[in-house]
Amino acid sequence: MRRTASRRSVLVAGAAALAAGCSKYGDEDQSGGGGQGGGSAQTSATSEPAATGSKSTGGGSQKPPAADELTKTSAIPVGGGKVFPAEKVVVTQPAKGDFKAFSAVCTHQGCTVKDVSGGTINCPCHGSKFKVADASVAGGPAPRPLDTRQIKVTGDSITLA
Repeated sequence: MRRTASRRSVLVAGAAALAAGCSKYGDEDQSGGGGQGGGSAQTSATSEPAATGSKSTGGGSQKPPAADELTKTSAIPVGGGKVFPAEKVVVTQPAKGDFKAFSAVCTHQGCTVKDVSGGTINCPCHGSKFKVADASVAGGPAPRPLDTRQIKVTGDSITLA
């Protein structure tokens, strides 16, 4: 006797195959440049309270980041910032010694922002731009600011809190 698949089993199998091959829009590997730098090391949270806008207390040397460190303060330009795609965070320094952190996920359709230039955090998908000082919308279709992320600045080290 010949057995045929039910319509339901064909649809379920097709949906499973489709889901296995799809990824969320904007989650492509964007490590091809544009002011992004490494920062792929996993970070660990600390139990100490921290806030965005923490002040750096020292200059320091150019040692490579420690295992739980996101980056060095010297890697974040004044008036600019740096995107860390693996951690989905962007760190900015709107004024000397004033460091801020925001989600790198655009509030328009969930793309990962690509770079920081011209005083804005820039999304490559639909042109949304966010101000480096507070991540408010500076242009584009984004409906709201980027979410705030907590960082801890200790000496010349920046970690996620």
